[in-house]
Formats: sequence, structure tokens, C-alpha cells
Amino acid sequence: MMRDITIGQYYPAPSVIHRLDPRVKLVGTVVFIIMIFCIGNLAGYVLATLCLAGLIRLSKVPIKFMLKGLKAIFFILIFTAVLNLFLTPGTAVFQWQFIRITQEGIVMALKMAIRLTYLILGSSIMTLTTTPNHLTDGMEKGLGPLKKIHVPVHEIAMIMSIALRFIPILMEETDKIMKAQQARCADFESGNIFQRAKSLVPVLVPLFISSFRRANDLAMAMEARCYHGGEGRTKMKPLKYYSRDYVAYIVILIYIIAIILLNIFFDPIQTMIFARLGL
Repeated sequence: MMRDITIGQYYPAPSVIHRLDPRVKLVGTVVFIIMIFCIGNLAGYVLATLCLAGLIRLSKVPIKFMLKGLKAIFFILIFTAVLNLFLTPGTAVFQWQFIRITQEGIVMALKMAIRLTYLILGSSIMTLTTTPNHLTDGMEKGLGPLKKIHVPVHEIAMIMSIALRFIPILMEETDKIMKAQQARCADFESGNIFQRAKSLVPVLVPLFISSFRRANDLAMAMEARCYHGGEGRTKMKPLKYYSRDYVAYIVILIYIIAIILLNIFFDPIQTMIFARLGL
């Protein structure tokens, strides 16, 4: 399970997505995530699916590698879908004692499952095609105007970059600790959910100790190199927009307009079709 987490990893490949400016990828990821929760009809989800499939194809990252990241949130997906399935009020399609499933609950469960899946895949495209250094530079440059109101942009970007960078490191550390505990006859698989949670205590304690030690070593290393923030620092490779970046911005704008138009014009058509089908 620990090896299935792909967020924070970088997958090198000679693709146009890798060559895009990190600011473009950050803006595109934020827009994609926002638009996912603004989609209100089937046509919008079809368009989002086609766009996501196209981005995965352009990134040249194997689809199996991306889908592997969904295994880590499979329980969250199922839990969210079940909650929406049984707790959404509406027209009942199945009822047995206190268990009640509605049409609206089925639709909402499918929507939430799709939204969470696309959210993870969309975020994975950005992290898998952008190095932590470029991601930090992109965040710092993109949030640059906030410096005028005394927002610590450089520190925020560095915190986000370090957090993303440490995710795979901590996962690898967790895997090593679990294997060491299993070699000492620890059992993480049998028993109910409470027994499994209790069995993870011998893993969490050394993991927290290792995390604090790594954080302390990192702070000491930064102090030893006279780090004092982003003020006055220069970049070895300053960010610069190219023609492909402007084309990407135009595509993002077209995607936003397309989702808005589909919400305006396709909703009445979808409602009429569902009414004729008795749904």
C-alpha cells in the first residue's frame, strides 16, 4: 500500500507537459479541480474525462502508474460513496427497515466518486511532471503579487515543496519500519479494524521520531548554509514563458468556457431526457 502512493513523486519523460512552465500547470490543476465541482451534467463529465485522458496521454506517464495512486484512497472513495448513497434524501428506489437508497443518493455517490478520482489524477499529473524545485519556483512566482500585502510567499512555497518531497520519503520509511516489525512477528493483517489500528502503534512511534529527526536535520542544514529566506535570492534557471505556455493558457480558458456553456445549455436538455425516461 505504501508503494502505491504517487503524490510527491516525479516521473521523468520527454513530454510537452513536462516542458510547460510550472505556473501553467499550477493554474491548470486549480482550474481543473474547481471545474470538477462545478460540473452539473453528464456532458460536463464526458468533457472532463476526455481532457484528463488527453493530458495523461500527452504526459507520457503510464496509466498503470497513475491508477496505482488510487489504491491508497480506495477506502476513502468507498466510504464517501456509501455515505452519499444512504444519507441523501429523495425518491426511494430501495427500502428495508432503516436502510433507504434514493435516486438522488445513487447520483450523488457516483458524482463524489468520480470527483475524488479525477481530483487525485489531476493533481498527480502536476506532481509527476514537475520537479519539487520547479514546483517551488512556480508557486513563489505565481503568488508573487501577495508579497505586497506582506504574505510570506517564499516560505509558503518552500513548506509546500518540502511537504511534497517528504511524502515518498516517509512512505518508504514506513515500509521499512513495517517490514522490521513483521520480521519480529508483528501482525498487521489479522483482526478487526480496532485490532489493526492498535497494531500500528509500534509503527507510528518510530515514524514520528524519525520524522522529527529529519526535520531537525533539515533545519540545521539550512542554518549551516546561512539560509535567511527568499529576500535577495537569485535563480539559476529563472522561469520564462514560451509560446507553448500561452497556448496552454488558451486551452485552459476554452475548457472553462466549455464547462460553463454546458452547464447553461445542456442542463435543460438532460432534465427533459431524464423526465422522458422516467428517471
